[in-house]
Amino acid sequence: MVVAARRTPIGTRGRALASLDVGQLAAPVLRAVRADAEGAVGRRLAVADVVLGNCMGPGGNPARVAALAAGLGVEVPGATVDRQCGSGLAAVLDAATAIHAGDDRPRIAGGVESASTAPARSVDGVRYDRAPFTPAGWPDPDMVRAAQDLASTDGLSRERQDAHAARSHRRALAARDAGRFAAELVPVAGLTADDSVGVAERVLSRLPVLFDDGTLTAGTSTRISDGAAAVAVVPRGLAGSAPGLALRAHAVVGCDPALPGIGAAPAVRAALDSAGADVREVAAFEIVEAFAAQSLAVLGRLGLDDDDPRVCADGGALALGHPWGASGAVSVVRLFGRLVRAGAPAGTLGVAAASVGGGLGVAALFEVVR
Repeated sequence: MVVAARRTPIGTRGRALASLDVGQLAAPVLRAVRADAEGAVGRRLAVADVVLGNCMGPGGNPARVAALAAGLGVEVPGATVDRQCGSGLAAVLDAATAIHAGDDRPRIAGGVESASTAPARSVDGVRYDRAPFTPAGWPDPDMVRAAQDLASTDGLSRERQDAHAARSHRRALAARDAGRFAAELVPVAGLTADDSVGVAERVLSRLPVLFDDGTLTAGTSTRISDGAAAVAVVPRGLAGSAPGLALRAHAVVGCDPALPGIGAAPAVRAALDSAGADVREVAAFEIVEAFAAQSLAVLGRLGLDDDDPRVCADGGALALGHPWGASGAVSVVRLFGRLVRAGAPAGTLGVAAASVGGGLGVAALFEVVR
């Protein structure tokens, strides 16, 4: 059960959070989550492990580095998970699975990414931006190209994508101005709010397409970002009367690596089927918006409208940014804010999900407990 959830503001690569490495980003979030969780359950928590998603380095087990930097104690280990854009959510599921298997000790789980400080990689002196997602002979498109291919496959127009991105920015701007992000944010490096909310909406229609034969633009593609997010996961018996999110079901699935952006859709379907639930019963969806085309394609496969008010109601990654290894955990933090902090009644359902490079999807179904 998730009883506390925090995140940093999300900063665009090379901007406000550029001086902080993954340990420096994650440590203050871990401290805040532990303090919140102890306040919620009314007792000191002996954290069994810290599990963090991370995609682009620097290696050396960033979860352990962050746990030490956070002052959790030398006895607290750490594990770093790489499911690319689904890493942060996968880390939360790993922590919950350990508890479900019988280890009734609390854990802190989430994700962190510092695109600004990620090390350069090379093979035989030739630099590359990412490792292959598939073996030789398989489709392995760049994620931008993959999103354009998905837009073409699904017939998603430039206008529809622009409208989706604009809606994300409007929702995020309204949420920020109403103070709905305040309780979940841990200020770092002087940054107290997500650094680009609302900016792109004003210029969407003027941006050039990224491919001569395409419809994607920089405005309908999420920004590469820095940030961290984490939650406290505890057994139900330890939570006591603390409100939170109980994990009802989860799923990790594979899909066509040529169209990896659709992965969240079958993962959500699988998680709902496992719980015997339906999309109509879900009050809140947080699905990582890597691209407007990718988000629209997932919504279409789930039978949801482009502007369904349940989906990223306070804006998604198109507005906030996409710190790869953290984004899945940001989705859980946002669900906690939208449902638990906002006072949703017990039994309310929420879904967090992400599509993943290489053709994967990860999803989790949560239920409000009070």
